[in-house]
Amino acid sequence: MDWGQFAQQMASMARDLLAQDSVATTLERITASATELVDGCDAAGILVLHGTKVETLAPTHELVIDSHRLQEHLGEGPCFDAARSSRGERVFRIADLTGEQQRWPAYAPLAHKLGVGSMMGFLLFTGDKDLGALNLYSREPGAFTATSEMAGLLLASHAAVAFSSARTHAQMERAAATRHTIGEAMGILMGAHHLTEDQAFAVLRRYSQEKNIKLHKVARRVCEQGTL
Repeated sequence: MDWGQFAQQMASMARDLLAQDSVATTLERITASATELVDGCDAAGILVLHGTKVETLAPTHELVIDSHRLQEHLGEGPCFDAARSSRGERVFRIADLTGEQQRWPAYAPLAHKLGVGSMMGFLLFTGDKDLGALNLYSREPGAFTATSEMAGLLLASHAAVAFSSARTHAQMERAAATRHTIGEAMGILMGAHHLTEDQAFAVLRRYSQEKNIKLHKVARRVCEQGTL
């Protein structure tokens, strides 16, 4: 690998990631970059664990979805291990899925039937509840080398920062939208019932608590229907 050229490609990718306008497009650029920058990578995707449930984000090929579903069904697999990082591992590399795999005896032969020859995974992010990994697939055994692993690790490091930034931005946008909706609902109640600002907010909050409905959903109902 020409590391000078790779560095330039990584710098270009980093700028591109920061230019994306949503979490979804950021993740799609991350997985597309994996197929472009990592030697041997035919497909890529991000696996997110919600407890024991699997969500596949930004897959570049149906093979990624099939592999993640298989691991969810079996309750085992390298992507699970990378996401959980239960053994302190941040990277895994399986050189050849055509051979016997003692660590994932149920997953490996079925993954090979799907068309997976070799694979790598990188812990991408951790949260309070959700865990995730960037997973790279090749149809050929022995496709990923130590160089491929280093390239993937560098990509995952950039990806983790970009993903975290995009997710924070999305959360801020949602919070701003929620505040706007609540403010609009308060204005409607104030005008309709001659309430003060504090009284209107108290009405929304009391209704939310009594009906066990989130406050922003109560506010949206007022905005849509003009009343509670």
